[in-house]
Order: sequence, then C-alpha cells, then structure tokens
Amino acid sequence: MSQDTFPINGTDYVEFYVGNANQAALYYQAGLGFKLIAYRGPETGVRDRVSYVLKQGKIVFVLTSALNSDHEISRHVAKHGDGVKDIALWVDDAHYAFETAVARGAEVAYEPYTIEDEHGRVTLAGIKTYGDTIHSFVERKDYHGTFMPGFIDKTNNRNDPSCGFKVIDHCVGNVGWGEMNKWAEFYQKVMGFELLITFDDKDISTKYTALMSKVVTNSNRYIKFPINEPAKGLKKSQIEEYLDFYNGPGCQHIALLTDDIISTIRQMRKNGIEFLYVPDTYYDTVEARVGKIDEDIETLKELNILVDRDNEGYLLQLFTKPVMSRPTVFFEIIQRKGAESFGKGNFQALFESIEREQALRGTL
Repeated sequence: MSQDTFPINGTDYVEFYVGNANQAALYYQAGLGFKLIAYRGPETGVRDRVSYVLKQGKIVFVLTSALNSDHEISRHVAKHGDGVKDIALWVDDAHYAFETAVARGAEVAYEPYTIEDEHGRVTLAGIKTYGDTIHSFVERKDYHGTFMPGFIDKTNNRNDPSCGFKVIDHCVGNVGWGEMNKWAEFYQKVMGFELLITFDDKDISTKYTALMSKVVTNSNRYIKFPINEPAKGLKKSQIEEYLDFYNGPGCQHIALLTDDIISTIRQMRKNGIEFLYVPDTYYDTVEARVGKIDEDIETLKELNILVDRDNEGYLLQLFTKPVMSRPTVFFEIIQRKGAESFGKGNFQALFESIEREQALRGTL
C-alpha cells in the first residue's frame, strides 16, 4: 500500500475551458443529467470570464469561458478546443500539499490563496501536470456554502432526469511518445501514489494501432490516473489522433461511476448521447469469457454495454463518442461489481470500434 505525500480525500471538481460555457452547461444538463448549482461572471463582479457549476452525485464540473479573445482561456480553447484544464483535488491542507509537491519537483501553476464569504473560506493552490493541465489543491474544511466564495447559487427550471452518476472513477491522461514513465513517476514521486497496473502494446493493440498505459492511484483508491502514450503500429493510433487534434498532452476521458449502468445508458441514449459501437458478435462469447453475471446478456447487447472480469469481480462499461467538436475528450460510463481493473478484456473490441470512427474521420 502506498503512503500519500499528503492526504487526498477525492476529486473536488473538474474544470473545462470551453468556447461557450452557457451552451455547454445546457449540454451537460440535457445530455448527462447534471444540475446547475452555481455561477460566476460579470453579474458577480468577475469581468473577464463566466463559469457555470454543475453537479450530479458527488461529481462537480465547472465550465468556464473567457469574455474576450486576448485571454489565457481563449488561447487555451484556440489551441486545444474545449477540454479539461483543472482536475482539482480535495485536500486537508492546501498550503502543505502545495509546498510539499513543489519541494518534490512539481512546477507551480499558481501560489496558494484564500477566498472568503459569509459561508466560510476556501484555500486553493495549483501545480502543473502533463501539457497545459493542472491540479488545484482545494481546502474547504471551513466552508459550508454551495461551491466556493465568488460564486452565487444558481438554478434553473430545467427538470432533466439524473443519469445516476455517483463519483468520478478515474481520469485518463494522454501524453506524448516516451512520456508515460515520466508522468507515472511524477505522481509516484510528487504525490506518493502507487503504480496500480501496467498495460503494454501487447495488451492494448489491434491489427493497425497500439498504445501503452500505466495506472497510478493514491492510497484510498479514490484517485486513479491512467497515463497513456502511443506505441508503434501500422497506422495512427487513437492517442496520436488525440495529440494531433488537442495539440499536445491532455485529459482524454473521464470515467463516471454508476450503480445501474443499464438505466444510465438507457437514459443517455434517450437524451441523444452517442456511443462507440461493438458488433453483436461480441456477445456470443461473453458468458464463456466472464462467467455468470447478474445482468441479462440480451439487454447488454441491446444497449451495447461491454463486460469484463478480474480476480475481484466484474465490471460493465461503455464509451461515448467524443463530446467535443474535435475528436478529443469523451466519457466512459462504468459500473463495478467488485472488479478493480479497467476492462482489459474489452480493449480489442473497443479499439477496433475507435478505429472505425477514425477511418470515418480520415485520421486512421
């Protein structure tokens, strides 16, 4: 078991830099069943940006857009398209976390500062990770408001049904050629994470493409970061395509945990969310491969949900198509029935599905 450099209680929020936060907020409500809970912008005294805060279960997404073209956020969106800027971590002591991380080699994103309102105070500090992505350390033990100081409570009269998401299961980073070990070691050295699992190009490959991955986690397993890099193949892999369109390393996908993936996927499909497709023949061997499961195979086949088993149990999963204009960020929907792994038995089917989408885009 690893010994964290400093305690991390979980993911605090994920902030996306987007071109139009107002419209993006509607997508996450209508498509993924999030609820609007808070807002920051010119009406609250912030003149250069707007942020909409959305919540489902314990998952908090912040969607932020700049209000002028010559702004750091505008430049980020111009370079990367809409994407993840900040995977914020909930800590007991933001000053200590920041100072310890920097002492262990992390690069400063921003220095610690404290903000206050009538509900208490929040302390924030930030370090850089792969590409333009950062980790904020968020200390909120003395705060009792909806999100944090500077934001006002905001709701609307939308009544979108929840999709049943509970927590963020893991966040996946795509990095460049030969950079996987560097960033896996970064999390081990700076955060005290442990190496959970390694996949090489023999585990994750098809006839045409391949990638390699290392998964790092903190001691309570609330934070899991798979780090992917490309591997040599006959054609351009999904990681290379991501790096090309994102213009560098970044967060490729966020896995959202549900207790009832059948209901979740039914609702998301009803909402118009599109998913990767695997052929019906995948289901011919499911029972032989994973053994007895609680779910009806025909229902999984109807919804195109994948299944895999490890020594601890099994999991069910499905991946959306990219949810941004560029083929970059997507979501994984996952339900764990004891399994602690990441669906290695589904890699072949998933990657062939991704390759079909790449071929349609002309990028394979």
